[in-house]
Order: sequence, then C-alpha cells, then structure tokens
Amino acid sequence: MEKYVVFLSVPGLRPQDIDRMPQLAALMAAGSRARLKPSFPCVTWPVQANMLTGQLPDKHGVIGNGFFWRDTCTVEMWTAWNDKITAPQIWDLLHQRDPAITSAVWFPMLSKGCGADFICMPKPIHNPDGSESLWCYTKPLELYGDLRDAHGHFPLKHFWGPLANIQSTAWIADSAVTAAKRFKPNFFYLYLPHLDYAAQKSGPDSDSAILAVSELDEVIGRLVEGMTDAYGAEPVWIVASEYVITPVDHVTYPNRVLREAGLLQLIVEEDGEHLDYENSKAWALVDHQFCHVFVKDGASDVVAQVCSLFDGAEGIAEVLAGSARDKYHIGHERAGDVVLISTPNSWQAYYWWLDEAKAPGFARTVDIHRKPGYDPVELHFDMATRSIPLDASLVKGSHGAPVTTPAQQGVVLCSQMGQANGTVVDTELCGIVLSLLS
Repeated sequence: MEKYVVFLSVPGLRPQDIDRMPQLAALMAAGSRARLKPSFPCVTWPVQANMLTGQLPDKHGVIGNGFFWRDTCTVEMWTAWNDKITAPQIWDLLHQRDPAITSAVWFPMLSKGCGADFICMPKPIHNPDGSESLWCYTKPLELYGDLRDAHGHFPLKHFWGPLANIQSTAWIADSAVTAAKRFKPNFFYLYLPHLDYAAQKSGPDSDSAILAVSELDEVIGRLVEGMTDAYGAEPVWIVASEYVITPVDHVTYPNRVLREAGLLQLIVEEDGEHLDYENSKAWALVDHQFCHVFVKDGASDVVAQVCSLFDGAEGIAEVLAGSARDKYHIGHERAGDVVLISTPNSWQAYYWWLDEAKAPGFARTVDIHRKPGYDPVELHFDMATRSIPLDASLVKGSHGAPVTTPAQQGVVLCSQMGQANGTVVDTELCGIVLSLLS
C-alpha cells in the first residue's frame, strides 16, 4: 500500500493560532501536537534547510537568506539554487532508499535544481527593458504552462511587497492539488507564506494578523479536500511553523554604525550611495534579527573593533566572532566574521545612508535581489511618494533571534498520533518524515 505525507511549512504559525483555525484543528483532531524550537538563525532559508536535511548551518551551509561571495565580492539574495544546500535532503534520502519513492516541492526558495521529482517555484523572466514577465521554474519544464492554464499566472505581486495577500498562498495550494492529481508524489512539501505578511507589517497580534490566520485556514481546508481527492485516500499531514514572529519596537542600523566608525566605504552613483563591498573594511548583511558582518581579509584588529562597537549596544543581545559562532552552529566559511544578534524586541535594517536624499534608487522600490539584506519595510507603501518608505520603525514584527522563551516557540502538528510530542527541534522533522514513509 502506497504511503503519502503532505508537509506544510507555515512560517509564523503560533500554538494559540490553532484555536482560530477550525479546518486545521479538525484535520489534526486525532493526531499529535508539539512545540517547535527552530534553530538559530530562525529565518526561512536556514530553518527550511534544517527541516529538510536534519543538519544545522555549519553542515548544510545555509547561513541566512542570502550569501556574500568573498571571491567575487558579490551579494546573492533570494536567487540561490539548491546546490547551496550541501547536505542530502529528504527527497535525496528517499531516493537512496527506493528510487520509486517520489517527492514534490512547492515554493521554498532554495528548491531550484533540487533532487525532488516535481518542483514549482517563482522565477519571473527579467526583460531587457527592466520589466518582468510572470513565470515559474517547474520540473518537468512544461508543467508551469499547464498550471498557468488551469489557475492563471502565479500572482507574484501578491507573494511579497505592499500587495502581499492570500492570493499567492491560495495559488500555491490550488496548483499543488493539480500536481498531486497528476503525479501522486509520496512526499509533498509546500511552503504557505501568508502569515508572514501582516505579522511583520502590523505586529503578530494585530487585527490584520488575526484575519490572516482565518484566511489561511480556509485555504488549508480547501487544500485538504483537494489532496484527499487527488490521492484517493487521506495522506498523513504534518504542519510546522518555521519560526514565530514576535513584536518589535526598536531597530538597529549596523551599517550606519560601521560607517560612522570609518569602516564602511561607499560608491556614489547617479541614483545615490551604494556599498563598496570590495573596499569596505567591514559591512553588514542584515537578516531580520541578526546580521553577518564581513571583515576585509578577516583582519583581526577590525574584527575586534567591530565587536567593541556593538558589545552592549541597545538592541544587540550577542556579538559572536571566531569560534564563539559555534555556539549556534553558524561557524561556516560562508558566515560573517562577526555575527550580531538582536534582542527579542529589536530587528536590524540594512540602511547605510545618513541623508534620505542619498539613499540608492532601489531603496524606495520592492527589490529583494539588489538590497544587501532583508527589507520588511517593502510591505509598506507611501502614497505621497508612491514608493516604499524609508522608515524602518514601521515594522512591528520580526524573527530570527535564538529561541529563549516559550513565546518564541512555534508548533508542530501531525495527523498521525505519536509523531509529535513535547518539544521538537526543527532538525528532527527530517527523521519524522522518513519514518512515516519507511
């Protein structure tokens, strides 16, 4: 008898949210439930890699939501392919066990080129005139055309930015059902991002964040019905938070601190000031509640100076350099020479300019690839300038810092009894999936 597991990766899902989700609660009524403790850094790419490999960043190499490649002095944000994960993933391990066991992966950002049998993720076509044409990377290649014909183009403008809403998550779920009906993969991994938006923009307890929980529950209800029909049986369901979004009322600007200390170099272009990665003595690639500070040639005196600048600074909980990074298994060659971790109420913005008039052109746009760091201010829109504002204090929720309190823990649900109990660490989910498909 064929076995099927559907794994929903739902960032921002909190234990208390289940009480507002009757569809999800009904699905898991006869199953098991546990607290989820994500491993630092508690952000999308590393946590997804942890769940898929059972390893931590010092083993799989995913140290954040972006990379700085020292050999070329270039930043890669949100475009990396699956080869950046340097450990076998669930689909690889299943194929090693039995090549006939199939997997599908829907929308995690590092899935391009992975070993799963069926893949779908956004990959817009960048046209010579600077515009974008909607498209998705799929495996098999022709699959996106079929999904587009059935569901319309993937609504990219609703996947991130000021127009982000339930439409993108609904498209992910609906297209996954279409794929399940055709391919019936034994393991189906879906990324449902909807709870990320309002909780960061307005705060995790805001009215809009509470509404998002109900909207997601409706989509999950439709997904469950569709998957049951597609498989002709009820698959085992796993739902896991990637992390929990906590309220923030403070923001730090590491690059401004480094600039004022004379460590940051800039290139002045027609559209404003840009970072000079090659000639800066130190600069910070920020990522929610932590950042990687890259020091030119790893100069020990500069590393010490950076540590001194941030030690005890408001909004900064920990300053880690050298072997101290091993505390959180982040001591990988891709990591910064110094890692700065925020206090739970604070987050880190990438801004380096001291005068808004000198901000680079991309700062006021939704541009996740050119910004050297994650920018949740893109969820906001300034009607007066018809652009993204330059006010980082607008952000009311964040994540990424190490989990130290129960309020920072997420939740793991499994429709089969006995699979999730007590507290589960994100790296344990790989083994749970493999055991369900054994």
